[in-house]
Amino acid sequence: MADMLVNLYTPRAVDRRAALESDGIVVKRALALDKKTIIEFVQDRFSEHSAGWADECAVALCRQPCGCFVAVDQQRPVGFACYDATAKGMVGPIAVDADYRHRGIATVLLNKCFEAMKIDGYAYAVIGWVSSEAFYRKTCGALAIPGSEPGIYSRMLKHEKLL
Repeated sequence: MADMLVNLYTPRAVDRRAALESDGIVVKRALALDKKTIIEFVQDRFSEHSAGWADECAVALCRQPCGCFVAVDQQRPVGFACYDATAKGMVGPIAVDADYRHRGIATVLLNKCFEAMKIDGYAYAVIGWVSSEAFYRKTCGALAIPGSEPGIYSRMLKHEKLL
């Protein structure tokens, strides 16, 4: 899985936040005091996909300002996205609960990360180790970075669930 590059000065697609909010789903910057709830959500829903996502979320949640955005429905997390967790300028992990997919939540979470990074002074973002290049090309005009596989993740220690 390659990394992908996103130009943060490119205007983003139509904002879907209002449509989500009318369905009761709010996307907001997470609070550090919600760390336990968010980490448990990530571990419960996504541990089979990546054992390291909870660790990356923990790092993003401990930053100031917080580098984690969360989608919530009735005060329960249904999706999340992080930036500056594994390395400066990187976006990810990002995931949405299976019951909430195909509503534009991932796009809104991703764009919230991009907005925050742009405000922080970044010109570009790197989406690390993407699982769907087509999604990121369509959603934010991301370009695959040649020779980026496995990129920074080659430094990762071995974990039983990843072997």
